Amino acid sequence: MRKLVLLAAGLLALGSVAAAAQEAAPRGKRAGDIVVGLGAIGVLPTNGGNTPLIGGTPHASNSASPQLDFSYFFTPNLAANLIAATTQHDIRVNGSALGDVRLGRVWALPPTLTVQYHPMPQARFSPYVGLGLNATFFYGYSGSRTPPVTRVRVENSVGVAPNIGFDYELAPNWLLNFDLKWILMQPEVSVNSNLIRARADINPFVIGASVRYRF
Repeated sequence: MRKLVLLAAGLLALGSVAAAAQEAAPRGKRAGDIVVGLGAIGVLPTNGGNTPLIGGTPHASNSASPQLDFSYFFTPNLAANLIAATTQHDIRVNGSALGDVRLGRVWALPPTLTVQYHPMPQARFSPYVGLGLNATFFYGYSGSRTPPVTRVRVENSVGVAPNIGFDYELAPNWLLNFDLKWILMQPEVSVNSNLIRARADINPFVIGASVRYRF
């Protein structure tokens, strides 16, 4: 009798462990999931390019901003992601024939649509790789400029954006996300109504961290 009681107790204990393990198992990613994220990004230009008339290298400063992002899962493995954020940058030309030339400040709005592949959609730690298309719009010019600079315009740009990152499932509907993009961004810059033109190879790394909610 005592052995039967011990066996029953053992079975109940195993059942409790199995139930707890099942309850703790990650929900994973499913077709039709809509995921909304809120976090922050850092935009880190690699900087390069050329200024044919006066020499030197165009330069844009680092910046940070809040970010919203939206994902839709076509299948557990395949998703589309769109980011929305805007950042302000100081721009200048370093080492020109006129020295370091300040060109003021400009806002950049870089919406990026990325197709992502998730090889481990059912795992709590779920990495992904992707390839996106970026369009960057420049607006809101301000700040001090080095004379004789009076007018600066940065043309909009379009480029590809390789992407890697991961989600970590905190709860069935809550995820922690880390994301890295490298955006091919090489706009033309006009100074004093095309008196001086340059190509700015901004090509930033965009590093983001966010909390996501899954519907």
